[in-house]
Amino acid sequence: MKYENEARVFFSAKSENESFARIFAAGFLAQIDPTIAELTEVKTAVSEAVTNAIIHGYEKKEGLVELFCGYKGNRVYIEVADQGEGISDIKQAREPLYTSKPEMERSGMGFTIMETFMENVRIDSRIGEGTRVYMEKTLAKE
Repeated sequence: MKYENEARVFFSAKSENESFARIFAAGFLAQIDPTIAELTEVKTAVSEAVTNAIIHGYEKKEGLVELFCGYKGNRVYIEVADQGEGISDIKQAREPLYTSKPEMERSGMGFTIMETFMENVRIDSRIGEGTRVYMEKTLAKE
């Protein structure tokens, strides 16, 4: 797809970089003048996807998380990817309250939150190769 504008960044899979990812996405999307609510929804979806990549993708190992933001008109495209463990059962992972790490204080709502705030969420994952989450949202234009 040909985007009107796009940006891509890679950062270490460290939990302190989750806030960087939110700020990067917000800063990039600010140029198309989203509402505060839309910006908050996109930032929250990005945060969930990045947190999943860090916690579940790399299992405390080092690695990089990739964040892509693009837009065409008022349609926003976000991708978050890791080259980590991969997801063995995507259908199960998308179920509300499911978590592969019950010992951690996690709610298991990551994909549910992404699906609530974004119009389309698609997940590609391969065991031992990583996961890429694609998210799309149409912004309201006044």
